[in-house]
Amino acid sequence: MGQILLLAAGFLVLVAISAASVVLVNKAREDSGWVVHTVEVENQINTLLLEIRRAESATRGYLLTADPQLLTEHETAAATIIPNIEKLAHLTMDNPLQIENIAKLRPAVEARLAEFAKETSLIRQNQSAAVLALLREAAATDTSETISQVALGMRQEEERLFALRTDNADRSQRLASTVTVAGSGLVIALAGISIFLVRRSERARDVAEAQLRDNNLNLEATVDERTADLREANNEIQRFAYIVSHDLRSPLVNIMGFTSELEELRTDIFRRIAALGRTATSAAPVLAAGTEAEPVLEGKDEELSRDFTEALGFIKSSIAKMDRLITAILNLTREGRREFEPVKIDTRELIEGIVATVAHQAADAGAQIRIAPLPDIVSDRLALEQIFSNLIDNAIKYLKPGLPGDIAVRGRTKLGMAVFEIADNGRGIDPKDHQRIFDLFRRAGTQDKPGQGIGLAHVRALVRRLGGTMSVASELHNGSKFTISLPIAWTATNRNRDT
Repeated sequence: MGQILLLAAGFLVLVAISAASVVLVNKAREDSGWVVHTVEVENQINTLLLEIRRAESATRGYLLTADPQLLTEHETAAATIIPNIEKLAHLTMDNPLQIENIAKLRPAVEARLAEFAKETSLIRQNQSAAVLALLREAAATDTSETISQVALGMRQEEERLFALRTDNADRSQRLASTVTVAGSGLVIALAGISIFLVRRSERARDVAEAQLRDNNLNLEATVDERTADLREANNEIQRFAYIVSHDLRSPLVNIMGFTSELEELRTDIFRRIAALGRTATSAAPVLAAGTEAEPVLEGKDEELSRDFTEALGFIKSSIAKMDRLITAILNLTREGRREFEPVKIDTRELIEGIVATVAHQAADAGAQIRIAPLPDIVSDRLALEQIFSNLIDNAIKYLKPGLPGDIAVRGRTKLGMAVFEIADNGRGIDPKDHQRIFDLFRRAGTQDKPGQGIGLAHVRALVRRLGGTMSVASELHNGSKFTISLPIAWTATNRNRDT
């Protein structure tokens, strides 16, 4: 955060220095322009006065020497006086004081030009005496003095402006230099601070990297240790589950045997009850013991016989369910101990083989199974057979009654994984049961089909052992789609030993 703030501050300083430099440079350029403008005005005043003097000097020289060249020079100088005064007026139009001076200067210059015109006319008529009289008369007037005084006032104003504008230009340049130097110093300071922070950050990073390496070493050792402990605990759980399941089967077999014996004794027991009832009522004799015919019971004896038969049925049903669960647990523990063997698998051929084995079930359910092109993968063949067999069998088992079944098996590849989809148009699964169906011995929906609730749990465990993931997308009455992602080229790793 400190480096970010410093970088932001440096950026703002550079922007501020650049903006200030641009403003000050423009100001200095503007002030220098005004200085140059003042010099131009002074030069124009001097040029105007020079041309007036040239015209006067040429006139006097002609009277003294009668040289025609001087007369031509007079005319040339007189012709430039009006353009020069117009240019001077244009240059000083920004200064009210100089505008007033131009207003005074213009009539005086025009009057002097009129005198020049009369002098030139008399000279051309060779009236030298009249010209001299006119010159004396012009000298006696204040036209030339007016021109000199106004020009002097204009020069003084421009000198004042020159001093002022020169000071402004110098001040702008000094300020620009100061800002540049201060900004450069600040940038250098920020660069130094940045270098210091970067070096400190590098040192902190080196220390952190060293600590990270140490932590990684410790973490790897801890992970290896925990993995070994977990694997041992997992193996112990498997052994425990196998032992418990195996030991449970022995008393279960005894219960099954004694239940069968109890069922066989049922006829003898109720025959004796019937005999006792007949004896008490002196009715017809009952059948002899050992015959297969059912004794004739009445009243409470008959009700007791029905209850007894119903209880035996419940016991036998529970025993059968217990037997199936124990068998399932034994199969899971055996599967958990099996080592996976990665081989190249033609997935479409494997699916077609599975579909062939369930073709009779699909025909009975009125279902078609469509197989799209599937990617080949390297994995454990038996595990894949169990995965797809279970999913396809479930798709057939849970189709919607009265609706032709449509089961599709699709596949594609994505980022080094093979993605398989098994979709159907069956009864669907309520979204709140999506996680429940993957739990061991848990089932969702109407329980009208045989099963122990271990199929999908087993499938997900196999998918995980193969380094993949499994998910379901389904809504009630709108079919289901199971998606399985598996590595395209799976290799046996330590996951091979994990359940």
